[in-house]
Amino acid sequence: MIEIKNITKSFGSLQVLKGIDLEIEKGEVVSIVGPSGAGKTTLLQILGTLDRPDSGTVIVDGTDVGSLSAGKLSDFRNQHLGFVFQFHQLLPEFTAIENVMIPAYIAGRKPKEARERAEELLLFMGLSARASHKPNELSGGEKQRVAVARALVNNPTVILADEPSGSLDSKNKQELHQLFFDLRDKFGQTFVIVTHDEGLARLTDRTIHLKDGLIQNGEVKAE
Repeated sequence: MIEIKNITKSFGSLQVLKGIDLEIEKGEVVSIVGPSGAGKTTLLQILGTLDRPDSGTVIVDGTDVGSLSAGKLSDFRNQHLGFVFQFHQLLPEFTAIENVMIPAYIAGRKPKEARERAEELLLFMGLSARASHKPNELSGGEKQRVAVARALVNNPTVILADEPSGSLDSKNKQELHQLFFDLRDKFGQTFVIVTHDEGLARLTDRTIHLKDGLIQNGEVKAE
């Protein structure tokens, strides 16, 4: 599903990634952990085609994303990748269901089809009654679930999450973490999650330890 080979990335004189090799299977829920400055978010951005490596290859679902033009890369990102961030990044002027539908509109899907998919996802998230509410009328946990629904609306093959529960209280964290596994089981997506949350890392199928721009020996398989 995801294969990266010898990924390097520097910012000026600072080398953040120093040769990353990693394979992630379809349907895996994988966490990436490590101290601040280890390169976790940089690696996630490269996996998500939001940034390009200085060297190496990134293959997602059989496509070498480094070979794509800017326009084709944007289309690939919209259709194959979903993103969940620490702060929901919902657009405040739109309702929950409208926020979920936006990536579908960008992909050129018909309004009826986009709405039906958004309604299906909000129902699964337990948010049907909140569909017409704007972000300022939603709780923190509800906002993050709407953001997850938005990431899923185009049925991407991979969901990339950067500290997705970092702004939530304990109860909402637990609910969000369980949601990832429920979604994997229902829709079959692959999840790659950057997190400092040890509880979430323990739940994932595999934990990848990143330190000083390198993957440490001994990726941990969840029990």
